[in-house]
Amino acid sequence: MKTQYFTACSLDGFIADPHDSLEWLFPLGDIEATSYPTFIRDVGALAMGSSTYEWMLRHVVGPDADHPQSWPYEQPTWVFTSRTLPAVSGADIRFVRGDVRPVHQAMVTAATGKNVWIVGGGELAGQFYDQGLLDEMFVQIGSVTLGAGKPLLPRSITSPPLRLVSVRAVAADSRSCTTKCLVRSSGLIP
Repeated sequence: MKTQYFTACSLDGFIADPHDSLEWLFPLGDIEATSYPTFIRDVGALAMGSSTYEWMLRHVVGPDADHPQSWPYEQPTWVFTSRTLPAVSGADIRFVRGDVRPVHQAMVTAATGKNVWIVGGGELAGQFYDQGLLDEMFVQIGSVTLGAGKPLLPRSITSPPLRLVSVRAVAADSRSCTTKCLVRSSGLIP
C-alpha cells in the first residue's frame, strides 16, 4: 500500500489555472493513453481538496455540467473542506476537516491493501507530505504554460530531494510526458 499523488501540471508547474480550471488539460490527449487506467485499478481510497471537488461538481457530475455524468469513482472519497458542500447521490463521499494524519489512517483501512490516491490539489498533497505520509508522485507534464494558477506542490523540498524514478512520453505526438518520483524511499538511494 502506498499513498500517491497522481496529477498533471503545465510546464511552469501549475495543476489548475487561476480560476481553478482544468480545461487546459483536455486538448493534450486521451486519458486512456496515459498510465491512469493502470494506476486507478490499484487505488482503494481517494482524497481531494474542496476546490477539486467543486470543479468536479461544476464540470463532471453537477446539473450545470455540459454533459453530466455519475460520480466517476467507486472507491470511497474523502473531501477535505472547511465549509459545507453538497454530496453526490450514490457516491461514497466523506467530508472532513483538519489534520490529514487521522484521516489517512481511516483511508488506509478503507483501501484494504490498495493504494491511497491524493487527487489534489497541491496544498492537500503538501499536507500529506508534511506529515510523512506521501510515498510517490506521478506527474503528467503537459506541453503548455499557464503563467499563474494552483502550484503542483507548494513546498520547498530540497533535503533530501525527491528521487526521479522514470520519465516517459505519453504518446507518439509528445504533447506530454509522465514522471514518477519517490518521495519516501524504503531502500537506499544510490
